[in-house]
Amino acid sequence: MADFRETLIHRWLAAGDAGDLDEFDDLLLADAVIHAPRGLSTTSREAEKAVWREALVAMPDLRHDVQEVLVGEDVEMARVVVTGTMAAAFAGVDGSGRSFRMDQAVIAHLRDGRIAEAWEIADVGALEDQTASIES
Repeated sequence: MADFRETLIHRWLAAGDAGDLDEFDDLLLADAVIHAPRGLSTTSREAEKAVWREALVAMPDLRHDVQEVLVGEDVEMARVVVTGTMAAAFAGVDGSGRSFRMDQAVIAHLRDGRIAEAWEIADVGALEDQTASIES
């Protein structure tokens, strides 16, 4: 694949960042299972959309910068840098107004041209350290 922007992982994360959650209909199976840290795992496309809606309210500048993608016959794996600002509380992280940068890996199993199951592995320790409110 010449351009990793054509991969399902890249398209999924880019659509989420843009708030184009209807695009998930073309990218995720209806019963897609997404394993995510901090209690954000989902078992359907609609539940995944709901998580993204909440994330975009809490982090309106949320961005997933895909660094590279490895593609197999029925799997994609990506190395991603996630950035944003915690404007409101989300997934147990306070809405401190502080910005963050965290590394993430995403592994997606594909079926019928869509994501069937994915694992998000994220450096949540870095997220917590960077967004913690500063005590005076």
